[in-house]
Parts: sequence; C-alpha cells; structure tokens
Amino acid sequence: MSASHQSSTKYLIRFDDICSTMNWAVWQQIEETLDEAALKPILAVIPDSQDPCMRRWPAVKGFWDIARAWHAKGWTIALHGYQHRYVTRKAGILRINRRSEFAGLPIDEQTRKLTAACALFRSQGLEPDAWVAPAHSFDRVTVRILKDLGIRAISDGLSRLPYRCEDGMLWVPQQIWRLRRMPAGVWTVCYHHNEWSNADLEEFRRDIGIYREQITRFDEVCLAYPNRKKTAFDRLFAAALLLRIHMLSHTPNICQTWRRWLTSRQRTLRQSLP
Repeated sequence: MSASHQSSTKYLIRFDDICSTMNWAVWQQIEETLDEAALKPILAVIPDSQDPCMRRWPAVKGFWDIARAWHAKGWTIALHGYQHRYVTRKAGILRINRRSEFAGLPIDEQTRKLTAACALFRSQGLEPDAWVAPAHSFDRVTVRILKDLGIRAISDGLSRLPYRCEDGMLWVPQQIWRLRRMPAGVWTVCYHHNEWSNADLEEFRRDIGIYREQITRFDEVCLAYPNRKKTAFDRLFAAALLLRIHMLSHTPNICQTWRRWLTSRQRTLRQSLP
C-alpha cells in the first residue's frame, strides 16, 4: 500500500447497539483490542433499550458508570435512537432499510422521543457527541429536532467525505461493515458484535493490526471538515453505493430462486427421459 494512499484514506471504527444487555463476553475482548491499539471508536449507545433482540444476555451492573469511563478515554458516545423499537416501515432519507424508530412519525412524537433520549444521556453526565439512527432510518424532521436539541453531527450517509447539509448538520458518512482496502476518503466501519464468534474476533484483531495507522477519531474528522458542502459527486457516489447495498441484500433471494428453478428444471428433464 503506497504512502500517498495511506495518507488519503482514513477509517473510523463504530460499534452499534451498545447497551446494558449486550454480549459483554465478546465486548471485553473487543475493548482490550481497542485499548491495546490506542483507538478511540464511536459507540452508538441505546438510551433506553426496549428491543427484545437486545435482551438475550445478562444485564451488566453499572452500565452508565462504564459509559462515562469510555467517554473519559476520549471515545465518542453517540445517541443510538431512543428505545431501538421499529414502529414504521419508512426508509427515511438514506433509503437503506424500510423500518424505523423515527422516519414518518409526526414532529410531536419525534420530539418527545428525542427529548427523552437526550435527557437520559444528560442525566447520566453524558453529552451526545453524535446521532446514529437504528437501521439508518430517519427523516429531515429528525435532523431538525436533533439540531434544536444540541446535537451537531450525524454518523451516517453514503458519501465519500463528510459534509454539512442545508440544515446545518455535519454528516460523517458510514459506508462499510468491515475494514478493507478503500480509495481516498473517510470510511466509517460499522460493527455489530453481539453475534461474533472467535473467528470474528480474530479477524477484527488482524484487521486492526493491518489498518491501525489509518484509523482516526471522530472529533478529528469533524474538525477537518467543518464546512464542506455536499457535491454532485457525493450524490452520484451515494446513489451507486445504495444500489450496490440493495443488490447485495437481495443476492440470497436471487440465489434461492435460481436454485429452485434449476431443481425444478432438472426434475422436469428427468421425467421427460424414456
């Protein structure tokens, strides 16, 4: 990897679904790896987790004490929705997933949820450093309320570089789900660790070792791109990446349909043989 490529390609590490009932056995090993590499990730913390899928592991005691300790280490603590419960089938601004905790809800309902989420954080001595929507789904009403509540950055979007939108919010894009060689840009890698195996942990450690020198921190990225505007290339890049995401998400269904057709065709051919 050339020196010029290394200097122009930066990565951010983000872990989603952080809550008191996450998989702490796996998380302890992840945190050790992050500390050994002196990395400062983004942690998307669910303020009041009510998602049954997030309640499969025993609750840790003193969760908010742990969260404050992460923040004291310089880690970015992001607001990950409110209760992580999907209540609409809207895809929101990014059009990645058709399920949402916020997109499509009236302004009063969104304001109630977001105000409660921020109040819970602040009651624990934590100021939300950024917004991370469950399932990447939220709308412009969400963005405007977040700004009114004092949140100034969003960790999401499919552009190659951060930009400030017309509503005054700084978007730091999140485009990939594992560390890998990428072209020039700022690339946020989103991880969901709850289902990780030992092999996943080993892959994570290996990738951190390979890309360590190119991994940066959220606050430094925000300082480097305070007022960049969204460009036509950003829109084109986002459209192409969104198409690829949807194509990949439908690949298993396409393969399954193809296998069913092939099996049916083989059966028909066998029946037609004398």
